[in-house]
Amino acid sequence: MTRVVIHGLYTSPGHNYFGHHDRAPGEHGVLEHEEVELVAGRGIPGDRFFDWKDDYKGQVTLIDRSVIDEIRQHAENPDLPPSAFRRNVVVSGIDLNRLVGRVFRLGDALLEGTQKCAPCYWMDEACGKAGTEKLMHNRGGLRCRILESGHIHLGEAEFAT
Repeated sequence: MTRVVIHGLYTSPGHNYFGHHDRAPGEHGVLEHEEVELVAGRGIPGDRFFDWKDDYKGQVTLIDRSVIDEIRQHAENPDLPPSAFRRNVVVSGIDLNRLVGRVFRLGDALLEGTQKCAPCYWMDEACGKAGTEKLMHNRGGLRCRILESGHIHLGEAEFAT
């Protein structure tokens, strides 16, 4: 088993960008957690994508902390919060792109990497700097289905493929 680090856990009760094309972003806050429950086939309770659709491919989303650090430099904003990226889990120690199409265990939950998270034009606004969307190309994170329920928490976590 590989050990990874979970640096942040986030949920939001509503959509600020998703489905807001040609409209202003929403104003839903982002909640930070020390631990979250991942519910098989449903998502994270309290999150905007919980029970979104049957078999939804983005029940939980992950992003690599190194990408956030690079965007902070790009945006010249060392205080840019990880929550600006609207992903649920901030991790280090995993190559997320290699998990597309693979089943893996994170903490005591079993996940399936379904696809890369494609950053959209909203990333420029959310992070406060033009070019953010382009810089995040192919590094926007990972969408996952939850195959077996479990909990994940901040700090070191078990990881196995």
